[in-house]
Amino acid sequence: MHFLGGRTVNFCRGIVLSMLFVMLTSAAALGEVADKIIAVVNDEIITQKELDTAFVPYLKRIEETYKGNDKAGIIKQSKAAILQRLIDNLLIEYEAKKSGTSVKEEEVTDVLKDMLSKQNIRMEDFVRNLEQEGNSLEGIKTEIKGQLIRMRLMRREIKAKVVISEQEIGEYYNEHREEYEGKEAVRIKHILFLIPANADQATKIKIKENAEKIRQIALSGESFEALAAKYSEGPGAAQGGDTGFIEKGGMIPELEEAAFSLPQDNVSDVIVSGLGFHIIKVVDKRGAGLKPIDAVREEIKTKLEDGKLEKKYEEWISEVRKKSHIEIR
Repeated sequence: MHFLGGRTVNFCRGIVLSMLFVMLTSAAALGEVADKIIAVVNDEIITQKELDTAFVPYLKRIEETYKGNDKAGIIKQSKAAILQRLIDNLLIEYEAKKSGTSVKEEEVTDVLKDMLSKQNIRMEDFVRNLEQEGNSLEGIKTEIKGQLIRMRLMRREIKAKVVISEQEIGEYYNEHREEYEGKEAVRIKHILFLIPANADQATKIKIKENAEKIRQIALSGESFEALAAKYSEGPGAAQGGDTGFIEKGGMIPELEEAAFSLPQDNVSDVIVSGLGFHIIKVVDKRGAGLKPIDAVREEIKTKLEDGKLEKKYEEWISEVRKKSHIEIR
């Protein structure tokens, strides 16, 4: 697809961030370019400088990776594709204005915060970099707002028209059963006694003795959940040490061996690992086999929606192009 790139159909915030990143990193790389109008889209224009700026990262990639004999042809084709993307962006903006689609200021702020987090940069450093490139924070906020408006329009115009039936979900599930083969899994409750860094042998012996005492209390009928909440230094202590179901391959080897060999409702011996001393109780098990359709329904629905959205977008943007004034000079 030309608009937004990648998984456009997901309408995700990551699309905004990636496009902004391209814009920021490419702007400073250009020298002065003689500006001229190369396309008219309804009442808007696209200039040579805008196209060259958008094309910088793609040209760099071609120069670094293309090994064939028709580099000039590849550059020409790629540049034409970028121009089409810029045209489509203006068409989408035009449709958004007609529909009165808007975005709140706090939504723009949230995206900006995410962008700074992904780039691992402080706001003051970000603003300084913008100034060095001849840009501004307000300019970036305007760009973010525009992208969010476009995505909102896309959701309204396209996603609402995509319907996935139960029959389609069922057919996909039956045709791709191998994708939904679950692994053997076990649910345990876990008490962990951590070994401090640089602990000597005497300290380790003392911790293990304490673990043995707690195990005996558990075997005598004391609530394992209460013991975990009181003594465990591991995750889930506040929930009685409950880990939920864990598939084979998801635990450290020492725990996994005990968990999958121990009968249900039994308490293990004290288990030694590099982390410390563990006591586990197996509370449930399930065998390998096909995951039920209810467990994967939303996953399948999303996959099917992605395919339909891609097709619907191409149909929609094609209709918008037909009813718009587009002049390429």
